[in-house]
Amino acid sequence: MSEDQGLIVAYILDGNGKGAKIGWEEIRSWTPEKGALWVHLDYTAPEAQNWITREAGLEEVLGGALLEAETRPRSILNHNGLLLTLRGVNLQPQSDPEDMVAIRLWIDENRIISTRKRKLLSVDDLRNALEKGHGPKSPGEFLVDLTERLVERMADVIDQIDDDVDHLQDQVLTLESHQLRPIIAGCRRQAIGLRRYLGPQREALSKLYNERVQWLQDIDRMHLRETSDRMMRYIEDLDSSRERASVAQEELMSRLSENMEKRMYVLSLVATVFLPLSFVTGLLGINVGGIPGAENKTAFLMVCLMLSGVAVFQFWIFKVKKWI
Repeated sequence: MSEDQGLIVAYILDGNGKGAKIGWEEIRSWTPEKGALWVHLDYTAPEAQNWITREAGLEEVLGGALLEAETRPRSILNHNGLLLTLRGVNLQPQSDPEDMVAIRLWIDENRIISTRKRKLLSVDDLRNALEKGHGPKSPGEFLVDLTERLVERMADVIDQIDDDVDHLQDQVLTLESHQLRPIIAGCRRQAIGLRRYLGPQREALSKLYNERVQWLQDIDRMHLRETSDRMMRYIEDLDSSRERASVAQEELMSRLSENMEKRMYVLSLVATVFLPLSFVTGLLGINVGGIPGAENKTAFLMVCLMLSGVAVFQFWIFKVKKWI
């Protein structure tokens, strides 16, 4: 059994929470009497593609959906089976959580076929549970367990976004720095990226507990409803975080703009004060004959006093008009 051949892992469920790991030979000889079968594949491998299209006994459209590269969360009832596409947050090192990982599933009363390209930690949790003997006992429980684990993995990421936005709102009130702009934009990008897939995924889960399939028990539907409601709360939290980040960004831009306007206003007042003074000094500084007071020793002092008086008069005018 090798992942180079497209088979990541396969189990036969014993109905008591434990799974027996098998390989390609056992998969090809499997019958429903042996127990429910779970086959987890890397859909990019030729061996996996060949098995899905030629040996799995699936309709062409179902096999194509399991091998589709670009996916959107959805659930489709086909006869007595469910075709599902779900996504989980990407928690791999050096990865962005909003770059969500897709898993494609076909589930009927006896068999589960799942495909992926990138590793999904929720599936690893499910594998570990099966090997320890407290995993799903049936395809219905498998669906419930997988969706719950996918949602649980989202909780920390969404809570972290919410905490980051709270911290940014506090910083906006104190720092008023241009460096906060890319940080706020990053929080908004994360919230939007997660919301893009969680909305359709919530709709897919909502549709699941209304599907009347024989192997999906009432208790399974109840758990799916709870998972759907929990995901709805996460979506609301993301929407709230995105809106609060937008408000924080607007507040930051308003404060930065206000500070800039104050600086420009001060510069304008300074320029206004020195404009007439510069005119007088420039006029007296021309190098031609006939400048008044050129021969008077006290002329420079008189000019300085006159310019000071002009400046004081201007400040008085500004004060009267409430410009300062």
